[in-house]
Amino acid sequence: MMLRVGLTGGIASGKSTVAHLLAEWGCFVVDADKVVAELYQIGSPGHDAIRERYGEGVLDEEGEIDRMKLSAVALATPEAANELNTLIHPLVIAETQRRLHEKEEAVKPDALIGVVEATLIIEGGTKHLYDKIVVVDADPVSQVDRAIQRGLTREEAERRMARQSERDIRLRDADYVIRNDGDRLDMADQVKQLHTKLLLDLERKSRGVISLS
Repeated sequence: MMLRVGLTGGIASGKSTVAHLLAEWGCFVVDADKVVAELYQIGSPGHDAIRERYGEGVLDEEGEIDRMKLSAVALATPEAANELNTLIHPLVIAETQRRLHEKEEAVKPDALIGVVEATLIIEGGTKHLYDKIVVVDADPVSQVDRAIQRGLTREEAERRMARQSERDIRLRDADYVIRNDGDRLDMADQVKQLHTKLLLDLERKSRGVISLS
């Protein structure tokens, strides 16, 4: 029995930190960004799809997908970003769900919390795949500042934020919210409380009390 949890939030909101803490406490975590990176490798379905759609111009000298070149072409406008998501998102969904299923089969009959960390759970219309949705929320100014610290330009950070769902929509669809406007200790305390609640949800699901959202 697995409780499936979708962990989402805007750019630089702190999703990865929350995912890391949940993994430390025994959750099985799938990072959608890492899945994308694997799908972009030569010989993978994502690489083939990108090469066919965008051509050799988004590849480096070794034939690998250059994500900076791809971003310049495929994320230049909202329409272009939607096209890229339409191309790659179904592959990512299928792979993340396959990994959850594989893990669930491996641990039977034990109970487990499975977490998918992904930005586009709500925007991509996959909320129904999860028992619970956790949103990591942060002040938009802080998000932009953190994104810049990670190497993005302000323009790119703001453009990516604009392509994501509005903050109030994410919060509306959340079962649980982690606020990331304080320090790491405050976040860790919130995640610990979240883990306790998810354990209770898992116990309820094992008794047939909880159903998919």
